[in-house]
Amino acid sequence: MKIPVVRRDPSNQLPQFAHPGDAGADLVAAESVTIDPGERALVATGLSMSIPEGYGGFVLPRSGLAVRSGVTVLNAPGLIDSGYRGELKVALINHGSEPFVIEEGDRIAQLVVMAVQAPQYLESDALEETARGPGGFGSTGVRGA
Repeated sequence: MKIPVVRRDPSNQLPQFAHPGDAGADLVAAESVTIDPGERALVATGLSMSIPEGYGGFVLPRSGLAVRSGVTVLNAPGLIDSGYRGELKVALINHGSEPFVIEEGDRIAQLVVMAVQAPQYLESDALEETARGPGGFGSTGVRGA
């Protein structure tokens, strides 16, 4: 699959895979930003892209950034719909105890493009029974509880 990408500035970096076989391509900051502890920021990538219909772009945290600094994608996964043509921006939050400085060119998130189906939702009077039934949050128990 080939995805057309427009760079707002020639210095903006296209998404890149760090290793062959990686599912996520690194997204890079197009600006410098400092995120104080407990704060959030919308960080520009300087990129717009044309994700094909039938696919979605999912913006995911970089695990090393989360573990080392407590910085992660706020709305993980962020969703880029196939019809969106605006600039990609990444919502980040700093759960760490120190201000986190992002410099232009730093890797801030990963982009995974996956096939998605658009179902047709039909109103129904009842749903089929399952072993789980209506059990939701915490319904299977928590170890130690």
